[in-house]
Amino acid sequence: MSKPSESETTTAVVGSGFIGRAWAISFARAGDTVRLWDQADGAARQALGYISGVLDELAKHDLLNGQSPATVLSRISAAGTLAEALAEATHVQESTPEILDTKIKVFQMLDAAARPDAVLASSTSALLPSSFTKDLKGRGRCIVVHPINPPYLIPAAEVVPAPWTTAETVERTCRFMVAAGHAPLVMKKELDGFIMNRLQGALLEEAFRLVADGYATVDDVDIGIRDGLALRWSFMGPFETIDLNAPGGIRDYCERYQGIYSNIFPQMQRRVDWAGEVMDVIEPERRRHLPAEELQKRQIWRDKRLMALAAHKRRAAKEIGK
Repeated sequence: MSKPSESETTTAVVGSGFIGRAWAISFARAGDTVRLWDQADGAARQALGYISGVLDELAKHDLLNGQSPATVLSRISAAGTLAEALAEATHVQESTPEILDTKIKVFQMLDAAARPDAVLASSTSALLPSSFTKDLKGRGRCIVVHPINPPYLIPAAEVVPAPWTTAETVERTCRFMVAAGHAPLVMKKELDGFIMNRLQGALLEEAFRLVADGYATVDDVDIGIRDGLALRWSFMGPFETIDLNAPGGIRDYCERYQGIYSNIFPQMQRRVDWAGEVMDVIEPERRRHLPAEELQKRQIWRDKRLMALAAHKRRAAKEIGK
């Protein structure tokens, strides 16, 4: 998480839902002036109250880079109109609903009203940037920056260009994200699911198969990730993991163990309908652990645990090294 920059940048956040609010926190903490706008009357102002509460929690974990919640909050304001939000912004982060027609209309408005030198970024988690920017006059400045929610706690962000996104736009976006304390994953070209959802999807597909075919319970799968793989993955990725798991490094690992995975792979070429019969097994198991009325309370617990983990990783990086 970066320190506030000396030269202040103005950023527009379009859409004040969970993702838009989270981006506003991330950018303001890094020193940006943030103009938050939402087409729903009063939504952006209401978001400021939510943001204030999150900032207090972040301060408790020393995750505001030594700044007070009031200082960070003072950088965020609710814009009365889209034009007001865009007037001085050199980076625009769109976070509207995941509906293609909505994205097309919003980006038409952004392209028409934003400064000519502003990057237009979408937070979409599934729509390809080409699908909603192809007919824009300024399509070369359009790009996807997809966060892993919430971005003020999880630094990784996917940077996905459309076929016509300029190299300058990609470079500027990456510099902006790094300055805001993020770790950009830069795709060479667009692809359904980007990187994160494809990796997460592969794990979920196997998790559902294991339960559906009666090999494991929901608890077994969650324990295997939570108390197993995720402990390493919380500070290094899968390639570094296997590079360190054989005496001679990654090539040695593959020569030793590729046979195991090549044997497993054919067994993984079958989908289980997530919402089909297996859901009658999975949902009751989850509800025994967590009644539906306690979901929101547990979400708050999750975010507090993420804050504690972020604080630990930051401290460990200083003391041990990245």
